[in-house]
Amino acid sequence: MRDITLGQFFPTDSVIHRLDPRVKIVSLMAYIILIFCTFNYYALALMAAAAIFIVLISRVPIKMYLKSLKVIIVIVIITSILNLFYGQGTPIFQWGIIKVTWAGINNAIFVCVRIVCLLLLSSALTFTTSPTDLTDALERLLKPLTIFHVKVHEIAMMMTIALRFVPTLLEETDKIMAAQKARGADMESGNIVVRIRAMVPVLIPLFISAFRRAYELAVAMECRCYQGGEGRTRMKQLHMTGRDYASIIFTLSVIACVVLLDVLFAPVL
Repeated sequence: MRDITLGQFFPTDSVIHRLDPRVKIVSLMAYIILIFCTFNYYALALMAAAAIFIVLISRVPIKMYLKSLKVIIVIVIITSILNLFYGQGTPIFQWGIIKVTWAGINNAIFVCVRIVCLLLLSSALTFTTSPTDLTDALERLLKPLTIFHVKVHEIAMMMTIALRFVPTLLEETDKIMAAQKARGADMESGNIVVRIRAMVPVLIPLFISAFRRAYELAVAMECRCYQGGEGRTRMKQLHMTGRDYASIIFTLSVIACVVLLDVLFAPVL
């Protein structure tokens, strides 16, 4: 549980930390769309290089990113192996109905690299942006939806609170599991069904704790006269600076290069 880093903010001084959170969110959305528009290894390599570059200049310890990868590495491996057998063309290896083709190998590589890059960039966003900044940025970006009477502030607040409480609930889960093991509970032996049943004594107190924390948070917000986003002011105003415009230019340059590489080179997929 301690290896799950989703929702954690790592305070340090870097260029990525000082960027406007709106720019970071929009750039991440553009990256997510763009990485699924890479159809050859040149474009894929460029996207991977961009992700590594952002990770390095964020000045967040590499072990934090490795922890975020450790959580889903099994899912990445299983997904890649499954994609090996879905390619069309002449098989290079066949055993019964199982066959491996070059198209399947390409699919596995692209899926693996895409998932790893997406997780690295998503982790970079949460590592370098505080929950308060995320709330303000989401509210500003979703503000046009107020025309349709969408409660933008409440939506942004709920998303940020949910993200903020992920580490807290994981820490609570770790404590409950340690307490259950101290009482003699066995959660590490037996088949998968036995292990799932052993998790029931953990899930029940976890749900109770989550509801209790939600109730306490609601009471605290009401005691502070929280009435929603209407009429509220902000202590910290978001302003675009030169580094933000430079980041936008960098993102647009990567997009242009990926499009050019897709046009110049034959697609692999």
